[in-house]
Amino acid sequence: MAGLGEPREQSWSAHSWRVWGLDASLVVTVPSQLQAAAGMARCVLDAVDLAASRFRDDSELAVRRAELVRGATVSPLLATLMESALAAARWTSGAVDPTLGNDLISLGYDKDFTALAPDHGAANGAADAAPQAGRTVRSVPGWERISLDGRFLTVPADITIDLGATAKAVAADLAAARIAEALDCGVLVNLGGDLATAGPAPDDAGGRWQILVQDTAGDPAQQVAVPAGGALATSSTVKRRWQQGNAMRHHILDPRFGLPVEAVWRSASVAAPTALAANAFSTAAIVKGHAAVAWLRGEGSSARLVDRQGRVITTGDWPAPAPADAHKTDVPKTDALKTAGAVGSRG
Repeated sequence: MAGLGEPREQSWSAHSWRVWGLDASLVVTVPSQLQAAAGMARCVLDAVDLAASRFRDDSELAVRRAELVRGATVSPLLATLMESALAAARWTSGAVDPTLGNDLISLGYDKDFTALAPDHGAANGAADAAPQAGRTVRSVPGWERISLDGRFLTVPADITIDLGATAKAVAADLAAARIAEALDCGVLVNLGGDLATAGPAPDDAGGRWQILVQDTAGDPAQQVAVPAGGALATSSTVKRRWQQGNAMRHHILDPRFGLPVEAVWRSASVAAPTALAANAFSTAAIVKGHAAVAWLRGEGSSARLVDRQGRVITTGDWPAPAPADAHKTDVPKTDALKTAGAVGSRG
């Protein structure tokens, strides 16, 4: 035990890297297990990428596309990813739809995000929402045309699956759970704003993970405490943008039209038991626009919405921001706990 006045030994260790064009980070409560935990996390991400990426010719989704038109038994991991995506669609009444791949391709998101023409506009600039006037609302939502019975998956020929809105969250949940179980430690996994925890929180954090929620450096910041085993996700309309001709695009689409949603909210953050649920509700909040606040409150969701002017609205048990939080830049933990980053950028 440290003597009076002696500094306490840090009870966590962190690692950060880039994956899928995103900032990723990992925190463990047993520093000696950090290297092993990082290796396990990378294995999970590699497996998810090989199963479901629409940017890889050798992914299971790509290789077996013709088979899936007739229906085929897929791998357990791909079945899990598809089941999770369809669950997110049900929870959000279709606001989060895994069948928007063709729409993203038509908007210029036809390759890995790192290869797209970058958004050279200011971080505070709004992306151009494609006009929806005169567009026909789809009579049958794409996700309702997908069939999954156990591991037997059927995908119509005219649909291209894009799991960017959910696969990253599932990967965070899987990695956190596997690391905590295998290494007997507490762990936090953050994949571009999809954050999952498992096992105990650091001893010096009061039994909770201390998280700085902030999308861009100019956005309001707030430190929140996430209970051990909890999750949090942030969706954004000012991150993950690209240039298409003279137009600026963002990746969150309105499934009714297959077009970028109006950026009513700069960002939406949701706390939930899993990163999958948090991601589904944060993405849906962006899609629902002005209706999001009433919807989130009706669902009992703990959420934080930031509008175009930087004003913050909270729902459920999300703590109201203290006046000092709006300009907080010094957080007593690590940047690895920062949840800045867009959701739904890679499948």
